[in-house]
Amino acid sequence: MHWAMEMISQYGYIGIFTLLTLGILGLPVPDEVLMMFVGYLTSIMILDYSISVLVGFAGSITGMMISYTIGRRLGQPMVDKYGKWIGLTPKRVGRVKRWFERFGKWTVLIGYFIPGVRHITSYVSGIIDMPFKKYFYVSLVGASTWSVLFISVGFYLGKNMSFA
Repeated sequence: MHWAMEMISQYGYIGIFTLLTLGILGLPVPDEVLMMFVGYLTSIMILDYSISVLVGFAGSITGMMISYTIGRRLGQPMVDKYGKWIGLTPKRVGRVKRWFERFGKWTVLIGYFIPGVRHITSYVSGIIDMPFKKYFYVSLVGASTWSVLFISVGFYLGKNMSFA
């Protein structure tokens, strides 16, 4: 986590955008803690609250769209070829597809607030060919709500937080 805080401290908004995009793609970036740190920086006026929310949203939605595109273009062939090695049998894949057909938009929206799940739902949404418009709109709601929530928590807790 220290390296992520260093990156934000050094590169500011570009660091936030980059870390969130890469974090959504699956790199081990502690997204929620990172966003609370950004909120803390806004509370001590190092960063601007509104710009931070906008950049957090942009980085997050960018990562979601890239993950969706990777899932849509490469996902099913990868699952077909390598899925058996990690337990993704055709039967299990079929169950996931049926689940997403029934609850997909809610899975993406609620999954946004569960670390790890947020990352997987993007790829799965692409693999199962969730309509892009539907995925995009649900992702917009999730990314904006998530960004405002975690930056606000960091902002309101402000100086009471310790990131040492």
